[in-house]
Amino acid sequence: MKNPVLYVVIPCYNEQQVLPITAPLFKEEMELLIKKEKISDKSKILFVNDGSKDLTWDIICSLSKQNNIFSGISLSRNRGHQNALLAGLMEAKKHCDITISIDCDGQDDITAMEKMVDAYYEGNDIVYGVRAQRATDTFFKKFTAQSFYKLLRLMGVEVVYNHADYRLVSKRALEAFSDFEEVNLFLRGMFPLVGFKSTNVYYDRIERLAGESHYPLAKMLSLAIEGITSLSIKPIRIISVLGFLIAALSFIGVVWTLIQFFTSKTVSGWPSLMCVVFFVSGIELFALGVVGEYVGKIYLEVKNRPKYIISERTDELSNN
Repeated sequence: MKNPVLYVVIPCYNEQQVLPITAPLFKEEMELLIKKEKISDKSKILFVNDGSKDLTWDIICSLSKQNNIFSGISLSRNRGHQNALLAGLMEAKKHCDITISIDCDGQDDITAMEKMVDAYYEGNDIVYGVRAQRATDTFFKKFTAQSFYKLLRLMGVEVVYNHADYRLVSKRALEAFSDFEEVNLFLRGMFPLVGFKSTNVYYDRIERLAGESHYPLAKMLSLAIEGITSLSIKPIRIISVLGFLIAALSFIGVVWTLIQFFTSKTVSGWPSLMCVVFFVSGIELFALGVVGEYVGKIYLEVKNRPKYIISERTDELSNN
């Protein structure tokens, strides 16, 4: 097997503080893999600027001028981490044999890339980077993260436990993945659907090297809802079963009420009536919200709008 061309795809959003620190680390690891003849010397580091409002794109352009191992594309506006990552993967697919996606904050162990490449040589088309433990997380984050993965599995979403978006994907797997045309993206739940031989590489995650996290609690909750509703219809089925059970209980309640009425045992019970009204109303509103979430996703899907628009490329700028 000839040395594969590797593209490391790195989404960036307002990363001017951390990018100058981690870019040399990525470069060092790539040069080491090239020196060991595990990857081709045509391999590149592809940054994806996700509509940053700071100097991120300027830094990417400067890096590409300093060394041709660096390359970059810039989206026309902020489209979110998943769309930015997809843009980078689809761009890299044209030029490489394998891709490795990783965040630019330095938290994921960069040296694990070598293990991923080794796993590729063993015949794996997809290699998932999986956290070995969560010692650096707070109790709240550890609890919510573990609950998140358990909930996804309960809802029928096929995910790799403790895996985010640090993964190696072969060109063959990317070609197959490009046939997935949905607009609502949850990549860590979609790649297992591609199939092909896969394995896990375990690593330890560290604290962010600089800057602030772009995934606060609100975004994490949004990602969780996206993952469940994009890849599972179990919530709809749960509502159907719940509706059937409530209807059955209501029928029993009607029979009981009629018996009480005809035996003259009825007593005015405003509190019990209100409890029933509040309970049923709450269930109805919750069910309506879940159904609305799915209807909204259908609305976005049928529009068939582009998931991203690339406005600039560093290769084009360097040719001008």
